[in-house]
Amino acid sequence: MSDTQIVRAKDVMQKGLTYIDGMDTAKEAAATMRNEHVTALVVNKRNPDDVWGIIAIQDLIKGVIVPDRASDEVNVYEIMTKPIITVPADMDIKYVARLIYRAGIRRAPVEENGELIGMISLASLVLNNELF
Repeated sequence: MSDTQIVRAKDVMQKGLTYIDGMDTAKEAAATMRNEHVTALVVNKRNPDDVWGIIAIQDLIKGVIVPDRASDEVNVYEIMTKPIITVPADMDIKYVARLIYRAGIRRAPVEENGELIGMISLASLVLNNELF
C-alpha cells in the first residue's frame, strides 16, 4: 500500500450490526451475542430524537456477574453505555485508533449519512495490519 493512499474506517470495519432493545434482558443480550458471534450490540433508539446505546460483554460482566445479579432480571438499558461515540466512515484509521484509545473504549460503530453501517475496534485496526 502506498503512503499516499488513506485507509478509512469503512475500509476495515466489520460490516453489519446486531441490534437489541433496551427493554430486553441481559440474558437475552448474551444469547444474541452468542447466536450472532459478536461481542457488542447496538441498542435501538426509542424514537427518532433519541441516540443509540451499546452493550458489550464487559457491560454484562460489570452489570450482572460482578454484582451477582440474575441476568433475566437486569434490563439492557440498566447496564448499557449511552450515548455512544461513533466514528465517521471516511475517517483515516490512524485517527480512528487515537479517538477510540483516548476515549477509553474498545470499539465504536461507524456512521455514514446519519446511519450506523458497521463496527470498528482497536483489535481490528491492529489485526488489519494497515497501521503497522
